[in-house]
Amino acid sequence: MTAYVPGITETDLKKIILALQQLAAGRSNAVGRVTLATGTSSTVVADNNCSAGSTPILTATTAAAAAELGNGTIYVSAVSNGSFTLTHASSAAATRTFLYALLG
Repeated sequence: MTAYVPGITETDLKKIILALQQLAAGRSNAVGRVTLATGTSSTVVADNNCSAGSTPILTATTAAAAAELGNGTIYVSAVSNGSFTLTHASSAAATRTFLYALLG
């Protein structure tokens, strides 16, 4: 779910309160979906909300993705401004799909 983000010069108190309510309800613009690249051992995930200090958190949404987690063959190998890299087993499976949230 995306959250309303008021501009830096916003003066409408109702819009500012709406943004705070959405954050308190758990909405965030720092979320996404990624399907691991096939035939390679890494996948770069581009996300403008990612910064060098972010922590990507993955949730499997398919059986193949859950197996990747269960096998211990996936990890976050790099985090930078604008992207993070997942290192994983090389597979022909095109169904290893995850949801992610970026913290920090």
